[in-house]
Amino acid sequence: MKNLGLKSWLCSCWCPMVTRLSVQKIARMNSYQSTMKFLLAFDFDYTVIDENSDTWIVKCAPEEKLPIGIKSSYKKGHWTEYMGRVFIYLGDNGVKEAEMKRMMTTIPFTTGMTDLLGFIGMNKELFDCIIISDSNTVFIDWILGVGNFHRVFDEVFTNPATFSDTGYLTVQNFHDHSCVECPKNLCKRKVLEEFVDKQLQQGVNYTQIVYIGDGGNDLCPVKFLKKNDIAMPRQGYTLEKLISQMSQDLSPIECSVLVWSSGIEILSYLKILIKE
Repeated sequence: MKNLGLKSWLCSCWCPMVTRLSVQKIARMNSYQSTMKFLLAFDFDYTVIDENSDTWIVKCAPEEKLPIGIKSSYKKGHWTEYMGRVFIYLGDNGVKEAEMKRMMTTIPFTTGMTDLLGFIGMNKELFDCIIISDSNTVFIDWILGVGNFHRVFDEVFTNPATFSDTGYLTVQNFHDHSCVECPKNLCKRKVLEEFVDKQLQQGVNYTQIVYIGDGGNDLCPVKFLKKNDIAMPRQGYTLEKLISQMSQDLSPIECSVLVWSSGIEILSYLKILIKE
């Protein structure tokens, strides 16, 4: 499946290779809004925020860098264990919770994201909104607090973190899973699938799922999406490239694809989605 940029989509410059939502289909969706909702699933790093929260915390380290021994200890698929070693190093060097919080709350939101989240927050009767992230609960809690965005998100699925009695930040894997495509600590597809199933059992049937992300670990949940859903990969990032490669390999994903470069473009799409 060929990717379509949101600017092109919004200007009605349609690409015939992309499965699109017709105006008639959007109108039909609007008629269901009294009983059905849209689900917005966000990645966090390089999506909601314009940095990697785990690497940003290294600014708290002496000379803002890690020793070679720690940097070289990372093994593919075991990022959470690696970050545990980073946090021990920071604690050993006297970095306290308050200092870490001050640093993390300086991290920038992606362009247009505060406008997007504000819009979602004012339209919660139409949107359920979740985060599925390889970051951790402490960092996300701090950062969302900067913009008072906790109310926007119904649930945050990420690695649990807490400060120990000695003041060290500790982090654990989010869950166990058997997916061979995902890192050990988190399969985002499993999280998304279980959340949708739980909501369905509670009588919530989503008209459409919109998945917004950037990284390689966002491909697995995108494969879960169906024909009526939308994958929104960030322009120029790994997820967009992987989706494009799948199309070239003649194994395109089932859902539609809209590429974005700022939160304003996503906001424009959502306004069209709910327009009467």
